[in-house]
Amino acid sequence: MTKLRLYSAKACPFAHRTRLVLQEKAIDHELTEVDLQNKPRAFVDASLYGKVPAIEHDGHRIWESAIINEYLEEVFPDPPLLPREPGRRALARIWIDHANTRLVPAFGQLLRAETPEQEAEGRKTLGDVLAFIEREALAKSSGPYWLGAEISLVDLAFYPWFERLPAVGRLRGFSIPAELTRLQAWLDAVQARDAVRAHLNPVDFYVERYAKFVKPAAATAA
Repeated sequence: MTKLRLYSAKACPFAHRTRLVLQEKAIDHELTEVDLQNKPRAFVDASLYGKVPAIEHDGHRIWESAIINEYLEEVFPDPPLLPREPGRRALARIWIDHANTRLVPAFGQLLRAETPEQEAEGRKTLGDVLAFIEREALAKSSGPYWLGAEISLVDLAFYPWFERLPAVGRLRGFSIPAELTRLQAWLDAVQARDAVRAHLNPVDFYVERYAKFVKPAAATAA
């Protein structure tokens, strides 16, 4: 097989997902950091949507983080990051879809709110999403991770937005509600992993990039 090439952008949470999977699986790869304001031709050819992440591997061009990560799971099966049993594998895919269709929009809704009313609505929506995760996923898990004792693609699909959440806390005054103790324990367990620590960015890195979405009067002190 040819060496895998990843097209990524450090600030992108979707690309962050794939970087974590590559790190967890110790997959040798070449990294191309993409300036999304000045996209190189090779990247445009690899990602027909013009978005990161995208990979080139063994003659294939693949984009969209959830699809890339399942491809990596199939081609590099050890260590496994999805359950083998079909029902549990389906459940994992349901939760990954939940990250894409519930958490990501709620995060963006709060971050990009333009009025106090929109900000209040965004804060409630994101809080409701986190409470659902606590109640329906993590409180029912038999281990520290989403699906139990071992980390999975589900954890890595959700985590990048939680790494960025403290930046939203600075800009919008939002934090994980104290009563969501299982969610906080999950976050602590994921952040302790070597693969996650290898790609960890400081809060200021995200604040600098997200501040443009927040009117100065709405920002809160750190």
